[in-house]
Amino acid sequence: MSEVWAKKTISELAPLLQKREISPVEVTMSVFDRVQKLNDSINAYISINNEEKVLEKAKKAEKEIVVGNYRGPLHGIPLALKDILYFKGETVTMGSKIHENFTPDFDATVVAKLKEAGSLFTGKLNMHEYAYGGTTNNPHFGPCRNPWNIDRIPGGSSGGSGAAVAADMTIASLGTDTAGSIRIPASICGIVGLKPTHGLVSKYGCFPLSWSLDHIGPMTKTVQDAAILLQAITGYDEKDATSVASSPANYVMSLTGDIKGKVIGIEEDFFFNMIDHEVDSLVKKGIRKLEDLGARIQLVKIPSLKFAEFAEYMTFMSESALIHQNNFNQRPEDFGEDVRQSLRMANNPTAIDYLQAQQIRRRLAKEFTMMFEQVDVLIAPTLPVIASVIGEESVFINGQECSQTETLIRLTSPANLVGIPSISIPAGFSKGLPVGMQIMGPAFSEKLIMNFAFAFEQTNPLKGLKPVIGELVK
Repeated sequence: MSEVWAKKTISELAPLLQKREISPVEVTMSVFDRVQKLNDSINAYISINNEEKVLEKAKKAEKEIVVGNYRGPLHGIPLALKDILYFKGETVTMGSKIHENFTPDFDATVVAKLKEAGSLFTGKLNMHEYAYGGTTNNPHFGPCRNPWNIDRIPGGSSGGSGAAVAADMTIASLGTDTAGSIRIPASICGIVGLKPTHGLVSKYGCFPLSWSLDHIGPMTKTVQDAAILLQAITGYDEKDATSVASSPANYVMSLTGDIKGKVIGIEEDFFFNMIDHEVDSLVKKGIRKLEDLGARIQLVKIPSLKFAEFAEYMTFMSESALIHQNNFNQRPEDFGEDVRQSLRMANNPTAIDYLQAQQIRRRLAKEFTMMFEQVDVLIAPTLPVIASVIGEESVFINGQECSQTETLIRLTSPANLVGIPSISIPAGFSKGLPVGMQIMGPAFSEKLIMNFAFAFEQTNPLKGLKPVIGELVK
């Protein structure tokens, strides 16, 4: 079976499926062939669904399309999702030993929405244990590897999603993001990753890391695919206490690429401080391309960003400590070493620390709101560095040794703290590895930031290159 269909995007496949020029069976078989070929090397999947059963569902989707019951652009599209989203009657592990046999009795809201849209599911993707880290070096299911260089991390915690999308082992995916876990692997794997506005996408049926910081969002090959997925999974959900009622939006139709007259904010003190020279250069080159397309540049200040790291850590450590309290007290040895150490430290913050963090969040939210009264979007590097070697605990930024964990979330976590949308878009390569550019906007401005990303995507920053187990090919 040809792998050609697995390499396509949702927006390329959907019209072919609708016109019955190809069948969901062909696309699904193509993806399974790709998984069979590459998963031993990349380890993007924790579990692969029974091919025969999935193909039966693909045949059913084909029959629905033939008789005119076409449900939309996700009908007959095979997806694989991060193994933290509940599927009724199926094992969902959260990348852990403790939940290795957990079988929920309901679907996550996003899973239910994708099923209703006609999507098929080829399996569940590798992740950092309980989403508590940025490397996807999983002690229970093995490390996931970066398709551009299998000695390097794919990022995390949604590393399996990033790697699988980049390597065409799924047409698209969903990830979760508490401090950057969609955008970090998107940047490192050279794909598109969107963290929506907090509350826009229901988190019901997603195992939590930090209730007030968690998000679910698309991880895709293109901006248009991210828009298609986002459109399918949004909507108010009474089962999620953080869900926000919002007006229906056509995200796909908003992708015009016209950004003339829009204003790009640049915050240099925080977002361009301690950045690898090549990463800095690539992102600034990307901003100049957007300027060439008609956008204007304005320098901005967000003073409270200097407290963002404290607020992020105090918030997710405190909330995660409560979530894992019983299991950590009763069976600490069943956590991986890094997560066990993190949970041990997570018990250290005091109520005062947590409340101070929430005060910082409110101040930051106010400053971001004031800033977005001056500019349309804020653009920065997604990460200060490129992908590190698997197993390394430190990274070097222009010769200076830094903590890998703190480095990975430093530029992404502010958007989680204030709940604004943020998208990572490939900006080019450094040393043969992808670099991401982050575009942030005010709450519920997904149309705006995706249109900026779409405009930049048209400049072809990756030059059509794709990974094949560490090799660059066209």
